[in-house]
Amino acid sequence: MPNFIHQFRADFFEITPQNFEDKALQLFDFQAKNNPTYRQYLNYLRTDISKIHTIEQIPFLPIRFFKNHQIRSIFSPPTTIFRSSGTTGQITSQHYVTDLDFYHQNSQWIFEQFYGKLVDFELLALLPSYLERSDSSLVEMARFFMAKTGSESGFYLDNFETLAQKIEELNQKTRPILLLGVTFALLDFAEKFQVNLENAIIMETGGMKGKRPEMTREEVHQILIQNFGCQVIHSEYGMTELLSQAYSKGDGIFKTPPTLRILLREPNDPFCINSERTNGGINVIDLANIESCAFIETQDLGSFETDGFRVLGRFDNSDLRGCNLMVL
Repeated sequence: MPNFIHQFRADFFEITPQNFEDKALQLFDFQAKNNPTYRQYLNYLRTDISKIHTIEQIPFLPIRFFKNHQIRSIFSPPTTIFRSSGTTGQITSQHYVTDLDFYHQNSQWIFEQFYGKLVDFELLALLPSYLERSDSSLVEMARFFMAKTGSESGFYLDNFETLAQKIEELNQKTRPILLLGVTFALLDFAEKFQVNLENAIIMETGGMKGKRPEMTREEVHQILIQNFGCQVIHSEYGMTELLSQAYSKGDGIFKTPPTLRILLREPNDPFCINSERTNGGINVIDLANIESCAFIETQDLGSFETDGFRVLGRFDNSDLRGCNLMVL
């Protein structure tokens, strides 16, 4: 078991679209045999793993299982446990990580594929709902990124005035600004302060987190573009249950790194995955989830576009959807 993980991780950054499926099937075979929760789920489904020959045949684990079970394919003591956000009394997802350096390396590798070297940016992170928690994977990624970026980088809770002053100060310098913010906080900031961010990258992540009424991505982006004077709003697609991210440079169309792939399932049949589908429920293969489960059935709805995918929303009553045989 340790040999497989060591070798898979050693070859990880050499994965390409051409060998992705072969690597995914190798990881499926390993996790189907070594992840007790996933193995039990496959047994309930009467899955013969020897007959899985394509990624479309793989049963995907409903994301809700991360709330009720330890999704682990190895049992070395974790160095970190990432937890999702949630309201008081709500059960949150947990992702057990034994190699935090790999998470850092992977996140940096993905970001720099799309945006260039981190060292070229000043990162301002407006993440109040995440920053209040020490176990957020997003905060951990931002903290690591800040160590790689300029000396003016920093976190901002709800001190909008200080953030506005910092942006004005950085506008006089040459290093570009990356403003990473949870959606509701960016809207709050945009409504209270008129700042010039026409040359910055503004990246929204997450949603309203119960702080504001839900809005479409297009509505959010229009408000931010108008108030910040920029041309487009970038987005990050990530979650506690994944160790990789997808990025959109505008128009809400996300692109993935070579080690992450999106499949779409029939909304009313979680086991029906057709490579020709153009919209449906989003399933994710994240090959960075070596130690947990790489095959996740999310509660998001999406569509394929010419050069990426779009997130359309979430299933209604999403906690009740999917095959939840073990979520009791």
